[in-house]
Amino acid sequence: MGITAVVIDQERTFADALAIRLNAEADLEVVAMTAPAATTACRHADVILLDVDLAGSISFCQATSHPPSATRVIMLSHTSESARIIAAIEAGARAWVGKDESIEQLLRALRGVVRGQTRVPPAETGNVLSLLLRQRERRRSRERMLALLTPRERQVLACLAEEAGRKQVADRLNLTANTVRTHMQNIMAKLGVHSALEAVALTRAWLGPPYGP
Repeated sequence: MGITAVVIDQERTFADALAIRLNAEADLEVVAMTAPAATTACRHADVILLDVDLAGSISFCQATSHPPSATRVIMLSHTSESARIIAAIEAGARAWVGKDESIEQLLRALRGVVRGQTRVPPAETGNVLSLLLRQRERRRSRERMLALLTPRERQVLACLAEEAGRKQVADRLNLTANTVRTHMQNIMAKLGVHSALEAVALTRAWLGPPYGP
């Protein structure tokens, strides 16, 4: 059974040329597009070759490649920065192939992702692994700091992250204003910040929503 694929690239000439070349392979059936769209071709494709420089590509990848979809996404790009590769992987991409890489490398990646493999440019593998390890260590450090907060302190911080004022926090949690003030002082000391706004901004940067305990 052949592999169906869609090339989505902002450069129409590139998309058409790549589709023509891939269609020369006996096991591939490929169509070219210039923008993501909810078409039958995308919904039922085995693989989408997606231009990462296309507006909305990461969001489209995330929406397309996660279960229950069985579609695999390969990112195509003129450049291969480690941070962008990791962002694509986190969005669900199975592979990243530079547009300057050979057609043989692209074909190996395409057939590989169908078999459940993943792939990054060989020259970036070390950088990607190093960055992933650093990010994991930063996450662990942040988790250790947030773990210092009591459940009530996390509730106070969650209310503030929802843009509630201190009086609203007190009313919502059935606390006095002085108690909220004490919780905030403890939170700021534990997180090493100097204001409630800094504590909220730091928590949002670390965890994103939701901010609750």
